[in-house]
Amino acid sequence: MDFETFHQRIIRVERILITIIVMVGFFMAILDTTIVDIVVPKMMGPLSTDLYGIQWVITSYMMAAATGLLFTENFARFIGYPYTFITGLGIFTISSFFCGTAQNLPQMIFFRVVQGLGEAFIAASAQTILIASYPPQRRGLAMGIFGLGVSFAPALGPTLGGFITEHLSWRWVFFVNIPVGILNFLAALLYLPKELGRSKIFHFNYLSYLFIAVATTSLLIMLSKGQQLGWFQSDLILILLFVSLIGFVLYLLSELLSKKPLLNLSIYKIPEFGLPMGMHFFTLGFGMYQIFYLLPLYYENLKGLTTFQAGVHILVFACFIGTFSVISGYLSDRFAPGRILLFSSLIFIFTSYYLIPQLNYYTPAWKSSLLCIPLGISMGTFFAPLTAISLRKLGPLTGLGVVLMHYQRFVGGSFGTALATNHLEYYTNENFLRITELQNYGIVKQFLQEKTYFAEKFFSGELAEKKVSALLYKAQYVQALSWGFQETFRAVAFWGLLGFLFLLALFLLKSRGFLKMRASIKLFKAKSKLKT
Repeated sequence: MDFETFHQRIIRVERILITIIVMVGFFMAILDTTIVDIVVPKMMGPLSTDLYGIQWVITSYMMAAATGLLFTENFARFIGYPYTFITGLGIFTISSFFCGTAQNLPQMIFFRVVQGLGEAFIAASAQTILIASYPPQRRGLAMGIFGLGVSFAPALGPTLGGFITEHLSWRWVFFVNIPVGILNFLAALLYLPKELGRSKIFHFNYLSYLFIAVATTSLLIMLSKGQQLGWFQSDLILILLFVSLIGFVLYLLSELLSKKPLLNLSIYKIPEFGLPMGMHFFTLGFGMYQIFYLLPLYYENLKGLTTFQAGVHILVFACFIGTFSVISGYLSDRFAPGRILLFSSLIFIFTSYYLIPQLNYYTPAWKSSLLCIPLGISMGTFFAPLTAISLRKLGPLTGLGVVLMHYQRFVGGSFGTALATNHLEYYTNENFLRITELQNYGIVKQFLQEKTYFAEKFFSGELAEKKVSALLYKAQYVQALSWGFQETFRAVAFWGLLGFLFLLALFLLKSRGFLKMRASIKLFKAKSKLKT
């Protein structure tokens, strides 16, 4: 079934049903990722592992989803995008049940890998089906709806994860997917058009896939384990970096020499795709995903809120993302989406540099929620216009564009999380050292003596002294952590600014002056050839 004319063959009711089906599946898959991040500490006891072991529950999922995406681009064209979506939904739902019943860490890691593959199939097909279901003049709205999954779901995860953590078992994070997945699976079988994008031709470059899969896996492991192992002080991290770099180089060589490459990377030569994808990689992956990671930590580790209380405060931020995602999609069909994206970028840079760094230990929780509202508006107005620009002119390459976009989301998000972790620890330690360096020894000694005298009324002499010292250390650490969060939040603005440069480059390429200059150069070359 032809991609460009598919929207003409369905009526409004069918379009609504298709939208609901693909969005429920995609929203469930993305939401599950952030909910699991919240409940991971609760899994350590039942799965008989430690903090470092349980991190593989997250890492294994990301590796499977990222590498699986590169396979599904060819697979989806072979069996069709609807069957790819249905297959992914079935895999995700079944593996969710086995994740919920896992009795040890190896079982959990294995079924999380399978679950990650399910998300890869869903992500690679859902957006493509949604785009094909809407006429070109309404695809901005379609991408606004799809943005609910990309931006709103990660922000909503802490709220639902907190509720499940406090009122149910952590296993319900996985079990809740089962009834939703089954109903959505049946609806997809009944209502999705089965022939969309189906070519029945399967071309797959196994060698290129091997190289890029090894490179991606090594890179993601390096990013997830770097902080734990001490980054480049660790031999394992250096080996993973070397393997990743060699893997990407070999992949590029394989693609250049192959008659049937795995991915048509010439798609990046299309300015409307390549430049927005640069912005997407840095602004969303390196920037916004840092915010998604840092906000729950701020409320829980610094403000001392419970997981559910933190989720409730983040809910305000999440609601603005969801609301403005749909609004920006609607506006993208009526105004130039580049202008909306410009507005989003400027708000994001201003908010991350000036407003969000105001969040500290002394900021009331309600005020922190209000300060995050402009950030929610900027994130909500980011995805729809960006995808409207980048996917508008791809035609039959839309499926490939969607796969590359989600691959960048996984890799960029991994970089963003690693950067946030590293920056927060670095700035916290640096500020702690500065606090201790600036202290007056005499005043500190007097403080300890006075408080020790008071504490001796409740504890023995040696224990009282240790309690008072621990109290002082805690006060210093909280202040250092507070400043650490502020500086880490401010550093996010750099990635927003870097992504903004790609948007400016696109504006420059499409400006009248630049187009006239290109036309003049072509005319000059043509005249030169005639003279010779």
